[in-house]
Amino acid sequence: MEPQLLHTVSDGIATVVIHHPAKRNAMTASMWQELPPLLGRLAADPAVRALVLTGEGPTFCAGADISSLREPRESREERGEGPMEPGDDPRSLAVRAEEALAAFPKPTLAAVRGHCVGGGCQLAVACDLRFAEEGALFGVTPARLGIVYSASSTRRLVSLVGPSTAKYLLFSAELIGTERALRTGLVDEVLPAGELGGRVAEFARVLVSRSRLTQAAAKESASGGADRTAYWTEQARSSGETAEGVAAFLERREPRFDWTVRA
Repeated sequence: MEPQLLHTVSDGIATVVIHHPAKRNAMTASMWQELPPLLGRLAADPAVRALVLTGEGPTFCAGADISSLREPRESREERGEGPMEPGDDPRSLAVRAEEALAAFPKPTLAAVRGHCVGGGCQLAVACDLRFAEEGALFGVTPARLGIVYSASSTRRLVSLVGPSTAKYLLFSAELIGTERALRTGLVDEVLPAGELGGRVAEFARVLVSRSRLTQAAAKESASGGADRTAYWTEQARSSGETAEGVAAFLERREPRFDWTVRA
């Protein structure tokens, strides 16, 4: 099977699988390019209430397919393909894909096994949450290649793990294990071997059962958006979301939240 992004939607959960097992799920330029429109379609699908990103088999993603990084140094004119546009650079494609994932309007969860390195770590950091299997390895590796990590990617990493750990990862390009990743906030939960899939499915069902309005407001605020507390409070009141939550609590039943995210 060609390198590609596979996806399914079931019970409100969209699962996107990075599929390039021949190269430990390294992202090709076409895969980076494919991710934003795929996320756009899933964001617009009212059946989707949460998204899980994972890799095929025992590896999450070993980064960008390094062979694609040679492209900007080659002469496309000599091959009859015309000059490369700035946006064709695989590094630019990776940043756009990361930004699209960070902007996804519903909760996102990275399920990590094995290597989560370079562009793979970039994608995991762009998710709202990260669950990892024991033995997973994380690394931010542009210093191995002389690549400048984008300012937006650097800021997102710093906001997650703090400046000291971010500098350790960026300066050294060293890999860290799940114990340190958990301690520094890079991951939220670490599961024993064989238990990641079950825990991710369980937690995704929890996400699906909660108020999408509350989640959307929290995600907007956590990402540094303008203070729209008054707007969201009015949305909760006028949509009946708060009334349903309180009634369900008092009646000791599961709430039926029906507010829909506007992608």
